[in-house]
Amino acid sequence: MATKKKSDNGAAATAAPTRKAAGGNGAAASSDAIRGDVEFRKELLRSMLFQRRFEERCAEAYALGKIGGFCHLYIGQEAVSTGTLSVLRPDDYVITTYRDHGQALARGMSAKAVMAELFGRQDGVSGGKGGSMHLFSKEHNFLGGHGIVGGHVPIATGVGFAIKYRGGDQVIVCFMGESVVNTGAFHEALNMAGLWKLPVVYIIENNRYGMGTSLERASAIHDIYERGAAYNMPRAQCDGQDVFEVRKAVTEAVERARTEKLPTLLEIRTYRFMGHSMSDAVSGTYRTKAELEEHMRRDPIVLLRSSMHEAGEIDDAYVAKLDEELKKEVQDAWDFADQSPEPPLEALYQDVLVDTTSDEHATASA
Repeated sequence: MATKKKSDNGAAATAAPTRKAAGGNGAAASSDAIRGDVEFRKELLRSMLFQRRFEERCAEAYALGKIGGFCHLYIGQEAVSTGTLSVLRPDDYVITTYRDHGQALARGMSAKAVMAELFGRQDGVSGGKGGSMHLFSKEHNFLGGHGIVGGHVPIATGVGFAIKYRGGDQVIVCFMGESVVNTGAFHEALNMAGLWKLPVVYIIENNRYGMGTSLERASAIHDIYERGAAYNMPRAQCDGQDVFEVRKAVTEAVERARTEKLPTLLEIRTYRFMGHSMSDAVSGTYRTKAELEEHMRRDPIVLLRSSMHEAGEIDDAYVAKLDEELKKEVQDAWDFADQSPEPPLEALYQDVLVDTTSDEHATASA
């Protein structure tokens, strides 16, 4: 049942592109086919580079005090978000952790609304009350970033149950960090999914460190995708710095969920180039500068850009023009956020409780 691939982990226009197979069932085209599709490769590059430029400005905004609270950057992991979300249909669901900016942008959420949320402004995706860790969009079936480690995994399982109960063919992708696998909620949720055969793709973004604790110091099993064996669950591992490898692994898992209603545990090995959060030094005291530099040589954006250069698909002028366009788009998002008003005082009492009746519930469920 297990397959193993060993590794060495906005605006709608910049969302991770999606492709349908010839059959029109929403599946991504094969990795080999995509490698030969120059325009699609350019879209993948654009998505990853946009996330990078957006978060570089987030770091600047945090230093200037425009972003408060916690802020966890995704820099270095962009192939995971872009590769994964390029496989999904618009009616599929996504749920994730507090390192959610890149995934929100790759899903197609407005860069302006995301930046406004980071700035704590009224025009943010969560009305300025969620901040960096709690991006949410009903329109994009993006069910939120969640701050409690592992707390969202049972929610993903519940969504998978709802899809199956209603007879739908959607899937839900649940992103998590590798430290989540040591929580009780993870095991309870995966046991349910394995028992009830739910259409959930659990993606472990293994960036090797849970805050400042290395995987080797925290887990008795280092190939953590193998934990899926305990629940008779298909499982795999792939290289998270290669966007095509991510697409290939996720495509298999999504098709399994969509057609067979079976969950998958997928370990994507990646590496964060920044600290755990903005309050953490880049290399921190728990990893060496040499280790960081070694992993940065496999920057997912550089890998894709270099392969396209070598194939004669892009040149320096194309990359420079793309970069300038994306920087302008990010600056527009910054300006929009800066000009957005802060939430009014009465917003404190909004969206706290909702009154429902059985009739309203029946109508909503129909």
